[in-house]
Amino acid sequence: MTSSAKIKSIQRHLLFLITGGVCLIQIIGISFIAMTFVDNAQQNIELESQYSAETIASRSISYLEANDHDGLHDLLLDIKNIPYINYVHIYRLQDDSEEIEFFTSYNRDENFPAIPDKIGEIDKLTTTNYTENFLELIIPIKKQKIYGYLYIQSSTEQVKEIIQKTIIIAAIVFTVSLCFTLLIIIRVHRMITVPIKSLIGTVQDISQHKNYTLRCQDMPYQELDILSRNLNIMLSRTSKHITKQDNAEQQILKLNHELEDKVSQRTEALKESNQELLSTLEKLHQFQGQLVESEKMASLGDMVAGVAHEVNTPIGLGVTASTLLSDRLNAIKDAFENKTLKSSQLKKFLNEGQENVAIVYRNLNRAADLISSFKRVAVDQSSEQDRTFNVKELINEVFLTLAPQIKQKPFELELNCPGDLVVISKPGPINQILINLIVNSILHGFEGKDDGVISITVMNLSGQLHINYRDNGTGVSQSIKGKIFDPFITTKRGAGGSGLGLHLVYNLVTQALGGSIQFESEINKGVSFDIHFPVVKSAS
Repeated sequence: MTSSAKIKSIQRHLLFLITGGVCLIQIIGISFIAMTFVDNAQQNIELESQYSAETIASRSISYLEANDHDGLHDLLLDIKNIPYINYVHIYRLQDDSEEIEFFTSYNRDENFPAIPDKIGEIDKLTTTNYTENFLELIIPIKKQKIYGYLYIQSSTEQVKEIIQKTIIIAAIVFTVSLCFTLLIIIRVHRMITVPIKSLIGTVQDISQHKNYTLRCQDMPYQELDILSRNLNIMLSRTSKHITKQDNAEQQILKLNHELEDKVSQRTEALKESNQELLSTLEKLHQFQGQLVESEKMASLGDMVAGVAHEVNTPIGLGVTASTLLSDRLNAIKDAFENKTLKSSQLKKFLNEGQENVAIVYRNLNRAADLISSFKRVAVDQSSEQDRTFNVKELINEVFLTLAPQIKQKPFELELNCPGDLVVISKPGPINQILINLIVNSILHGFEGKDDGVISITVMNLSGQLHINYRDNGTGVSQSIKGKIFDPFITTKRGAGGSGLGLHLVYNLVTQALGGSIQFESEINKGVSFDIHFPVVKSAS
C-alpha cells in the first residue's frame, strides 16, 4: 500500500503543470522575440555603420588625391548629424613607399577625446568587431586602386536602449499573461475539484461507516459521471455480496461446529493410530539393529569358518609329521632294546626326525600366524577404540583372513599403499568396511565370472586417509544405483542376501570414522568406492 506521503494531489499537480507550462512557453516566446529584436538592432547598426563608412570613403577619394587635409576634415564635420558615429579616421597609402599614414580624423564631441590610430589593426578590423559599448570597422578607400583606409567606430547605445525596452515590455506581457493564467486555473480548479471532492466525501463516508446503501450524486461532466455511475454499480454489487456473505457465514459457522465434532472424533482415532505406528516403528528399528548385528555375526562366522579351514591344513600336516616321527621313534626304541640298532639306522632316523620336526615347526608357526591374524581382526571388529597401526599391515591381515573365500576362484588382489604409512585411528571399522566390500565383490560383482581384480589404493592427504576400492565385476544397475547405501537393498533377496552390507559400510564410514563415501558404477565395468576420513599420522 502506498504511503500518504507519496500520494500526489491532483489539484496541486494540475496547478503546477499548468502554471509551469504557461510560464515556460511565455519565457521561451518572450526570449525568442527579445533575441530577435536585439539581433535586428545589431544588424541595423552594423549595416548603417557599413553604409556610412562606404559613403565617407567614396567622398574622401578626391581629397586624398588633392592632399587636402582641411577640406576632408570639414567634410567629416557633417557627420555630427549622425548621432551613433563616435570616431572616424582616414589613413592614406603613400604611392611611392606604400606606407600607411594618418591623414585626418573626426571626434564626436569633447566627451570623446582622440584615440590612438588603428593602423596596426587594419588586418584584424576588416570585419566588424563588437565590444560592450561600441563596434568598430576598417574598410579600404578605393576606386580602381586603394588610396587608403577608413576606420569607423559606432556607439551601441541604441542597441542597449532597445534591449531595455524589450525587457520592460516582456515583463509586462509576462505579468499580464500570468495573471490571466491564474484566473483560468482558478476556474478550472472549481470546475473539476468540486465534483471530485463530492465523490471523495461520499466514498469516505461509506468507508468510515460501512454503509454500502449510500450512492454518489450525478456529476456535471461526462468523465466524472461515468466514474460516479460505476461506483454506484460497485456499491450495489458490494451490498448484495455482503448480504450473501452474511448468509454464507451463518452456514459456515454451523458447518464448523459439525466439523469440529468430526475432527475431535477423528483426532482420537488418529492418536490411537499414531501410537500403534510409533510402536511398530520402534520394533522396526530394533529389528534393523538386530539384522545389522546378525550381519556382523554372519561375517564373523564366515571368517571363523575360513580361518578354521586354513588352520586345519598346517595342523594336519603337523599331525602327519609327528605321527611319522613317533613311528620312527618306536622302531628305533625296539631296535635299541633288542640290541640290533645300527649306526646307519640311527643316522637315518636322525635325518628323518630333523625333517619331521622342521615340518611340524613350520606348520605350527603357520597356524599360530593365522590364529594371531584372526585374533587381531576379531578384536578390531569388536572394538572402536583408536590405536596406532600400520595401514598396509592391517589390509594384509584382512586379505589373510578372507584367503579361503578368495582362493575359491583365481581372484587377484592389488594393494597400492605406502609400507611406512602409520596412523592413529579406529582399525575395527576399517576392517569391517574392507571385509564387507571384498565379500560384496565376490558374491555380487564376480557372480558368474571365473576371475576378477580387486584394487585398493590408499593415500594420506592433509590429515585425510583416502581409500579407493574398485573391482572389474558386473557393476550395479541404474535401478538401485541411487539407493545403494539404503538398508535392505540387495540383488539376492531370495538367495539369503540381507541388503545391509553396504548400509553397514556407509554407517561405519560416516558415523564411526566421521568421513564420507562416494559410489560410482558402470554396467560390466565394475564399481568404485572413494572413502576418506580424518586420521592422525603417527611418527612411528
